Amino acid sequence: MIDKKKLNSGTLYVVGTPIGNLEDITLRAIRVLKSADLIAAEDTRHTAKLLNYFKITTPKISYHQHNYVIRQDELVSKLEQGNIIALVSDAGMPGISDPGYDLICSCIIKNIPVVPVPGPTAVITALITSGLPSDRFVFEGFLPIKAQARQERLNLLKKESRTIIIYESPHRLLKTLINFIEIFGDDHRITIGRELTKYYEEFWRGNLKEAVLHYKEVKNIKGEFTLVLSGCSQNNLLDLNIEQVKCEFRKLLDKGMTRSQASKYLATTVNFSRRQIYEMSLSD
Repeated sequence: MIDKKKLNSGTLYVVGTPIGNLEDITLRAIRVLKSADLIAAEDTRHTAKLLNYFKITTPKISYHQHNYVIRQDELVSKLEQGNIIALVSDAGMPGISDPGYDLICSCIIKNIPVVPVPGPTAVITALITSGLPSDRFVFEGFLPIKAQARQERLNLLKKESRTIIIYESPHRLLKTLINFIEIFGDDHRITIGRELTKYYEEFWRGNLKEAVLHYKEVKNIKGEFTLVLSGCSQNNLLDLNIEQVKCEFRKLLDKGMTRSQASKYLATTVNFSRRQIYEMSLSD
């Protein structure tokens, strides 16, 4: 049994919590949450549901993206005074796509012990059920919301040979899939996980063109999505210089394509982005 006497004072415990199914919590996580002096939660109301389910009465304090700068000093001070603090996010492991990272770094700088209490994470859950290579992968979190920043991020992934994992919200899902086609091409393989470990959990598998057609038919897209993309084969991208790209571009124009269509098509076959190709064509 882990009780308060056996937990280390002045220590930050980074506790993994379920990403949907409450039964996925570990015995160790429950005991640490019960024994801590304080629980720092991303959303105290959300965490209260978990704590109430397991009859955990430990005091809670909010720690999220809107208050972490101020709250961080307060939590570090409590740890320096010998308090035991359990850090949790709304779901999964703290520090992944949430401000837990900053608190962990502050503790490390202050030589405050940081102890992981492992639990579920949507990244690995989606990867292992995707049917795509899992030996090497890269996690990108959420893509930037602004169009230019998003385009730049995706351009960096164009030559990524590892499996790519991305989080996405329901209202941006279709737009993101269309963005993927512009960068990776129609036939790029993808697995889309929705509501992982929850009652309405589902997985969709196919290529990007099929994914867009499928979700265009969904009237009201709901849930939390984890997208798993196959890596790009470097052999499929032609390593051309600017003049060679311009030459290929002119050939496509001669076949009747517009500048926009030619730029989009070439971006899936050469080592330049759609925007770069279009700008090259204007200077030709």
